[in-house]
Amino acid sequence: MPRIAIVGATGAVGRECLALLDSGIVPVERVTPVGSARSVGRDLGAELALSLPVAPLVTVDDLDPRDVDVAVFCAGADVSLREAERLAAAGVLVVDNSSAFRMRADVPLVVPQVNPGALADRPVSHLVANPNCSTIQLVRALHPLHELATLESVVVATYQAASGGGLRGLEELAEGSRRVLDDPGARVEPGGRFGQPLPFSLVPEIGLQDDSGRTHEERKLVREPRKILGLPGLRVSATAVRVPVFHCHSEAVHVVLREPVTVEAVEKALTATPGLRVHTRSDTPSYPMPRTVFARPEDRALVHVGRIRVEPEDPRAVAVWVVADNLWVGAALNALQIVGLAMENGWLR
Repeated sequence: MPRIAIVGATGAVGRECLALLDSGIVPVERVTPVGSARSVGRDLGAELALSLPVAPLVTVDDLDPRDVDVAVFCAGADVSLREAERLAAAGVLVVDNSSAFRMRADVPLVVPQVNPGALADRPVSHLVANPNCSTIQLVRALHPLHELATLESVVVATYQAASGGGLRGLEELAEGSRRVLDDPGARVEPGGRFGQPLPFSLVPEIGLQDDSGRTHEERKLVREPRKILGLPGLRVSATAVRVPVFHCHSEAVHVVLREPVTVEAVEKALTATPGLRVHTRSDTPSYPMPRTVFARPEDRALVHVGRIRVEPEDPRAVAVWVVADNLWVGAALNALQIVGLAMENGWLR
């Protein structure tokens, strides 16, 4: 069984990694939580009521690579760029949740349900990248459509929850919402985790804009699906919006396929895909919503697809609504499924 370090263990994604490991998603000999100097020595096992063996928290500087087989990085691109390659050079398999290495040619960008073949062999770099949270649920819905009738283009609008901004983002939404409810006329100054006030509003800008007006989040949504799906020429247009929802990202996805399809064929292809839950017009309600998806662990572990439509004017054009838990499906769960796939492929003891 592997010895796993969780870098950024006190953050939103790190905590979910610990909880999922405690549920037995992959067997583990020992977990070492890694955090900042002010958290050194914390007993996260006791704090989070975990039953798996958890060492006292250490800093990444004090993490001995000889005591670790896998390091899951959940601490942001700055920490990954500074520390991940050092551990990888020492032979540790690094699964990185940040954007630091995703587009590097020597680093696989992996969604196990979509491109498991990318991990047929252990990468020479010892680095594996976890895709952007919105990308993961997107490609998991796109993959069966591509296999059904071949993707030609994708237009996606994402509606991303405050938990995408970590614990600080959740706190800002809760505190700001209380402030506005107490005084609807209160002025909330720009700034904070989302750049603009999020309570009772929408922020159509996630990350800095480039010269074309495309934001950092939108660039990820354009580039990453091409690499994961092996479709470098796929046309993708994305608009990323932060919404005042605590958990789960939603996406309105419109695709054009090479061949005409029917709603029945699309529903059949999606229903046959492991890890997807299809909501049809016979369901009540006939679509997934963030609050209901987050309510049960079994739903948090799935990608939910509903509002399936084929355009009457063009039977090659398909629209779907996709909802998934960004902390599980979009981060912690996908990262640990990568670890599980590495174990299945025999490159971890």
